[in-house]
Amino acid sequence: MDDKKIFNRQELKKQVAAWRAAGDSIVLTNGCFDLLHVGHVRSLRAAKELAPRARIIVGLNSDASVRVLKGEGRPRTPEGERAELLAALSDVDAVVIFPEADARALIREIRPDIHAKGTDYTAESVPERDVVIECGGRVEIVGDPKTHSSTEILRK
Repeated sequence: MDDKKIFNRQELKKQVAAWRAAGDSIVLTNGCFDLLHVGHVRSLRAAKELAPRARIIVGLNSDASVRVLKGEGRPRTPEGERAELLAALSDVDAVVIFPEADARALIREIRPDIHAKGTDYTAESVPERDVVIECGGRVEIVGDPKTHSSTEILRK
């Protein structure tokens, strides 16, 4: 397991401060990542390309928040394993598990330069858009068209 990439919220705030001091850009993306698929990989890779020296942080919904968002029976993969899979990806610099239904509190804590979301959103429909702007960041839509989803894979 790549523990050095999996942070609690306090550790992440310290790491973000160190990256900022080094001149890195902070890019946050968030989601359930229940069954990792090629759409996730493409989205994370595109997020990495949004800024020079981009540090990609994945805010990962906790098991409890996934159940609220997706219903009983989800997630199929426990949060610790989802975090480990994401941390193993070369485009990911940090993973943090959060219990809230959306990433607003996390955004307020780390104040990302960019909040990256997949193509199932528009810049205007991202739920956390208001907080990103309030914190001085911008929203970017990344990845390929939404033709892959964990929900659809499970349905098949």
